[in-house]
Amino acid sequence: MKVLVTGSSNGIGKAVAQKFLSCGHDVVGLDVLPADIRHARYMHFVADVACDKLPQIDNVDVLVNNAGVQNSGRDIDVNLKGAMRITEQYGVRKGIKSIVFVASASATTGSEFPEYVASKGGVVSYMKNVALRVAPWGATSNSISPGGVTTPLNAHVMNEPRLWQQIMEETPLKKWASAEEIAEWVYFVAVVNKSMTAQDIVIDNGESARANFVW
Repeated sequence: MKVLVTGSSNGIGKAVAQKFLSCGHDVVGLDVLPADIRHARYMHFVADVACDKLPQIDNVDVLVNNAGVQNSGRDIDVNLKGAMRITEQYGVRKGIKSIVFVASASATTGSEFPEYVASKGGVVSYMKNVALRVAPWGATSNSISPGGVTTPLNAHVMNEPRLWQQIMEETPLKKWASAEEIAEWVYFVAVVNKSMTAQDIVIDNGESARANFVW
């Protein structure tokens, strides 16, 4: 299948692209940065999902909306409006098989920077709208909502022992997911799954279920 992954130059997006490549699919990456993926079945475009003219990419079977920023002043433009631009151009069409949005556990908990939370909450709502529109073609639309992920984006807290200890106190499984683990979830939702649509899956090592009971 032909897979389009946004935000494919690093972190979760890069792991997702590599996962699909390892499973024999053709992958097109789109990011504001160049990619260091070197593979015969990988093609890369440099573009900003929020404002640049989007390249012509035909016959996309699977779309993974991963491009995102955090507390940038452009969170809604990139995370929400960018995902909408990409989806309307490449995803909402006859022939699409599945669309996966990378949202955030903060869309459920509200525990993040305000604009970031709003952008990811909007992504989850928009995902459900897309699910209704692509269903007549037998396609699915879902989102995954990671909590903490061990990517360079989170180095600030990962490398600060005091902050990391506070985070682990709020995380029942006492760990964060790797980008590769999140990529496995994306692949399952996009390819293995045939019957789930309009759903958001929270992958946060139990953080959103944390409740400090006082008696």
